[in-house]
Amino acid sequence: MAKPDDRSDNAEKLKQMKENTAHNIEAAEESIAHTDMSEEQKQAVKEKNKRREHSMQAFDAEMADEMHARKNGYKENE
Repeated sequence: MAKPDDRSDNAEKLKQMKENTAHNIEAAEESIAHTDMSEEQKQAVKEKNKRREHSMQAFDAEMADEMHARKNGYKENE
């Protein structure tokens, strides 16, 4: 038998994932600034950070969906 869908902490998990992603962006920028990377490596890190920024936008949209679900029928204790 399948477990019931437990969405009670999805928004919080998404928030943590967004914070982790922001930290990774900052760490990558620090790495670019303070290490000897080739231009090719720097470009690869910058492109990865762009993808991370898009992910953060997606996290925002998902968090909004989760909060909307909580307000409209989804109850945390179910």
